Amino acid sequence: MAEEPLLTEGSAPRLHELMLHNGTVWRWNRPIYDPGTDVPHLRLENRLLPAGPTPADMAANAAFFYGILESLVHERRPLWSRMSFEQAAEAFQQCARWGLEARVQWPRVGRVRVADLLLEQLIPQAMEGLRALGADEQVAEHYGGILSERARTGRNGARWQIDTVTSLELRGASRSEALAEMTRRYRAEVDTGRPVHSWPVPARQRD
Repeated sequence: MAEEPLLTEGSAPRLHELMLHNGTVWRWNRPIYDPGTDVPHLRLENRLLPAGPTPADMAANAAFFYGILESLVHERRPLWSRMSFEQAAEAFQQCARWGLEARVQWPRVGRVRVADLLLEQLIPQAMEGLRALGADEQVAEHYGGILSERARTGRNGARWQIDTVTSLELRGASRSEALAEMTRRYRAEVDTGRPVHSWPVPARQRD
């Protein structure tokens, strides 16, 4: 078996180990290097944007992300000076484990449920940032509404999957049957284009 050359035709390094690392370690933000055949390509992937699961949800995620960044970087006192690294790390762990039901410490607010923090502070702040970036009022209102309903109902893609599988199992389905049926419904709901907070969950008892 012939060894792959260490350089591209344009003499850019192939960096096999880095390519392997980026193909096996998935971080929320990750630099990607692709040597191609001649000119290499470098990009920074932001994995939270395609979390979806529908295009409407993805656009709402982007609206929140860019809006909140615009707002935070223009605050008179930066967030990192009001929140310790330990608090940020704890908030990250809590959100990864409990999602919208997580309770985190937030500057000038104290310990608060994430869904409430989003509804009362972060989503309005993000939409103001989006307007400052030049977004139309209708755009900010539309995607702010999707984000607010997601926080109000507590339903994102992961929560819908958990609730659907649990409901199907309580109705008598086996684990494998529930997972297969959830996947079928998931694909059908994605095709509707409706935001995930509006997706129905089967009743936990047979009709």
